[in-house]
Amino acid sequence: SPGLFSHYRYQYNMGKCGKGTGSFGLRHTKTHTLCRRCGKRSFHKQKTTCSSCGYPASKIRKYNWSVKAIRRKTTGTGRMRYLKVVQRKAKNGFQTTA
Repeated sequence: SPGLFSHYRYQYNMGKCGKGTGSFGLRHTKTHTLCRRCGKRSFHKQKTTCSSCGYPASKIRKYNWSVKAIRRKTTGTGRMRYLKVVQRKAKNGFQTTA
């Protein structure tokens, strides 16, 4: 009958289901979700830690063996909402209104 092997529906034409190509079609659960601090999809749901920024740890995750990653995340790569104001004030010698 057609319903006899219906539970094998997803494993047809995928070879022997080991850890390789065939089993990748069966993977549909998410281990990581969006991080509140860095916004990347790196927050591990079970461990409750971000693999990118280290949230909820108070210090940002950073390793010197990955110079490129530091370059991507460092000061000046974002908006610098406050620092660009401070730079302008420093250029003018921190004048006061008087």
